[in-house]
Amino acid sequence: MEFLRPASWREALEAKAAHPDATPIAGGTDVMVEINFDHRRPDLLLDLTRIPELTTWSEADGALRIGAGLPYTRLIDELGDRVPGLAIASRTVGSPQIRNRGTLGGNLGSASPAGDGHPPLLASDAQVEVESVRGTRLIPAAEFFTGVKRNALAADELIAAVRIAPATGPQQFAKVGTRNAMVIAVCTFAIALHPEQQRVGTGIGSAAPTPRRALEAEDFLAAELDWAGRRPLADSVAHRFGELVAQASSPIDDVRGTADYRRHALAVMARRTLSWVWHEHCSGRQECA
Repeated sequence: MEFLRPASWREALEAKAAHPDATPIAGGTDVMVEINFDHRRPDLLLDLTRIPELTTWSEADGALRIGAGLPYTRLIDELGDRVPGLAIASRTVGSPQIRNRGTLGGNLGSASPAGDGHPPLLASDAQVEVESVRGTRLIPAAEFFTGVKRNALAADELIAAVRIAPATGPQQFAKVGTRNAMVIAVCTFAIALHPEQQRVGTGIGSAAPTPRRALEAEDFLAAELDWAGRRPLADSVAHRFGELVAQASSPIDDVRGTADYRRHALAVMARRTLSWVWHEHCSGRQECA
């Protein structure tokens, strides 16, 4: 196969425009696995590791811009306090070696339903910044995934960054796997509270053809939570929230788990993560004891 190694972002965009079938590679934690197992044999690889701006992050106008090539390890260490849900999910990715190489942009490019970074992006209303020689556009995370391992990128576009607002309330992420580490998720769930808007964000992973939000569950919970008084969470509310999250999924039976198990696990994770974020939201208030 051919190998292109641009030295600048502009060169990378021009290379992608000239070779729309080129497969981008940064950390290589997905692409190289597929190549090594002969599941994929691209004619051309587009190496993005020499492009420094892809490995940086910045904050402006109340939003974070996280470069597509920023490794998970740096995301955890440098941004864990600003995007805690995404940081928790990043800690579950592979091994330390994989987290040192793997990137959020690569996770998005693969567009796997089981991508650990996807549910927190959905829960936080993140946007994916994509670019080509034609210009830049922002794609809401909820619209980025179009099918199993398919995304909304045009043939000449590359992922430049993720734009996400720093957390204004508690966030959590939970994952069920067939073992405790280095495992593809059986299912995942993310939740984010947005107290200033009295709104809830959710994200479901590995339980549908694409990562998705549980919109009915979000609306139900936002209406039931006592945002101002911060009363304790009623068991009936948590139970119903879990039911609605499970209903929002459309899982399959596969070697990692059955559809019924995934629905059950999602309901449990939804209840547990809700209890954690609500307790954190109420922390220090007597009526939340």
